[in-house]
Amino acid sequence: MCRPIRHSKTALCSIAIWTLLSWHGMKATAQEFDVLVTGGQVFRTESGEFVPNAGIGIRDGKFVELAVDPAAAQAKQTIQLDDSRFILPGLIDCHAHYNVKLIDRRREEFEVIPVQYLANGVTVTFSCGEFDPEGMLQLRRRIESGEQVGPRLLNSGPYFGRARPGWRGKRPEAEIREEVDFWAGQGVGGFKAKAIGPDELRVLVDQAHRHNLTVTGHLDSGFRGSVNPRDAIEMGIDRIEHFLGGDAMPDTMPAYSSLPKISADMPEFKKIVQLYLDRGTWFDATITAYGYFGSPGEEFGQWIDERQFFTPYIQQLVQERGPDKPVQQFEQIYQAKQKTIAAFYQAGGKISLGTDHFSNGNYLAGFGAHRELDAFVRSGIPPVDAIRIGTINGAMALGIEKDHGSIDVGKSADLFVITGNPLENIRNTRNVETVIRAGRVHSAAGLLEGIRGKLGPASVDEAENW
Repeated sequence: MCRPIRHSKTALCSIAIWTLLSWHGMKATAQEFDVLVTGGQVFRTESGEFVPNAGIGIRDGKFVELAVDPAAAQAKQTIQLDDSRFILPGLIDCHAHYNVKLIDRRREEFEVIPVQYLANGVTVTFSCGEFDPEGMLQLRRRIESGEQVGPRLLNSGPYFGRARPGWRGKRPEAEIREEVDFWAGQGVGGFKAKAIGPDELRVLVDQAHRHNLTVTGHLDSGFRGSVNPRDAIEMGIDRIEHFLGGDAMPDTMPAYSSLPKISADMPEFKKIVQLYLDRGTWFDATITAYGYFGSPGEEFGQWIDERQFFTPYIQQLVQERGPDKPVQQFEQIYQAKQKTIAAFYQAGGKISLGTDHFSNGNYLAGFGAHRELDAFVRSGIPPVDAIRIGTINGAMALGIEKDHGSIDVGKSADLFVITGNPLENIRNTRNVETVIRAGRVHSAAGLLEGIRGKLGPASVDEAENW
């Protein structure tokens, strides 16, 4: 039997005073922020609208309050915005490359590329296949420790498949499992398969899932022992890159030969779309990756001259080389992908944003995230859902939606501030003024100024190591 607890008047008074002081202490603590963002319009992911910002409180790198009275708050840093400023969750690039091909080969670059992503509001990147996985691992650790500025980096480790230098023949099952275990132990954010065989992919998916890690794939049609995305989905792959696959890509020819001919009204196309819906598989469209190598239209124009971030030596080299010759097949693929992505979206397909662009001295992938948003809208996807694709969808595709993808209490304080409403013109996402990554505030202009003229070798002598 429970007995009532009796207190003396003195005890009750003491408890009341303690409660009052505790309440005020908690209240004061709750109103102390590292960063306070006031004013402007903030994007609400669920409703898909911009609403007046009631005050975003950030502490210890996270959003801790979204309705802060500035008069009752204290902040180490306050950002005051007017109504012409719009606040968006940080972009998530699910197919980011930190490598460039400025001389003869593709190689990772660790100084400039992280900054140019962040300056464009890209606050999370999945490095979708790496040529220097050890170097990327060290970059991730430097960013995590605060030693270096950059977006959150989910590194993927080496390619699994013939895209990896030195991958020859069929790899034994035990070797693949052991390698997955090793890289999972190093904290990778997922794995990338490219030019892989079916037996090897099946093992990769199974072992990755044992570590609760995702697998994505740049696959083919099934031609010459490759894997059609349809079969990869049956194996349980989490995400497909570039093209949907299915019977519209017969195994009698390479995927690139079939892609320009695929249309949304084909029964084979509708069948593969249904498989994606049934299995909940994500599609990373990378629409613009092909447009760069076709006949780039106005959507590939530069609102900031990206060439200024390369060294004068590379700028001169690119000028001497002249413009790249358009690849007609890639132009056809770019046009076909714009038509089919709209149909995939309308059917309810799950889409993420990926740039998949390595630089050859003209463009940089961070800026490309905005071109990809533009391409979604040009394809017929409403701006509001293009924004969702570039934010919360990417978080869900990578399995990090508890911490990223929207401006909500408890999530990592990742956002960027632009001028102009992107729901009226998606190109307004390009007007980045301020970026906050894990609570740390950056001026976009300041970030870009710091990397001007630094990307690439400075001379012909240095070029030997590139």
